[in-house]
Amino acid sequence: MDESLFEAPPLAEQERMVEAILFASSEPVTVRELEARMPHGCDASEALVYLRKRYEGRGVTINRVGDAWAVRTAGDLSYLMQKEIVETRKLSRAAIETLAIIAYHQPATRAEIEEIRGVSVSRGTIDQLLEMEWIRFGRRRMTPGRPVTFVVTQGFLDHFGLENARDLPGLKELRAAGLLENRPPPGLIPGMPDHTEDDDDESIDGIDQGEMF
Repeated sequence: MDESLFEAPPLAEQERMVEAILFASSEPVTVRELEARMPHGCDASEALVYLRKRYEGRGVTINRVGDAWAVRTAGDLSYLMQKEIVETRKLSRAAIETLAIIAYHQPATRAEIEEIRGVSVSRGTIDQLLEMEWIRFGRRRMTPGRPVTFVVTQGFLDHFGLENARDLPGLKELRAAGLLENRPPPGLIPGMPDHTEDDDDESIDGIDQGEMF
């Protein structure tokens, strides 16, 4: 039997394969998924290294999203893709605070979210974030009651152009960008006055699902 039939394609051809898969996929693709679609013996990780380098400075880039990879518009050109429409569905203050707490403190239980916010978290708030697929259930805590935890999803990272949760901006960066008031939101910082859960019905002017960060 001809052993050459089992040899992996040249690296340049593997790059083309990875490029084609990422381009055609609507969702980020993991290395394992790439290699499952490619011929036996291919090294998707190595192909990605060279592919990313080849796309440096181009209009689109190869971005890491969590543990997966995707073709995305270059960050400095994203303004060209903006749609001139207004998103009518806005996140409530409670939803924004809950999402931020999960993003910065994940994995977080409902009790931990409530402790940080200083008020109870309604089921509707959690359900909305789950429905948007910006958070998901994490592992249960090995504590009495085995409470579930919440973590942000790959979709959340992809939406905000983050490689992982460690890339989330700090308070100074958020304020410098004009996305936070000069003082912290009530209930998020110990010592600040709490607010009531009535804020669940209050939308934050100017902030919608695509503008949190």
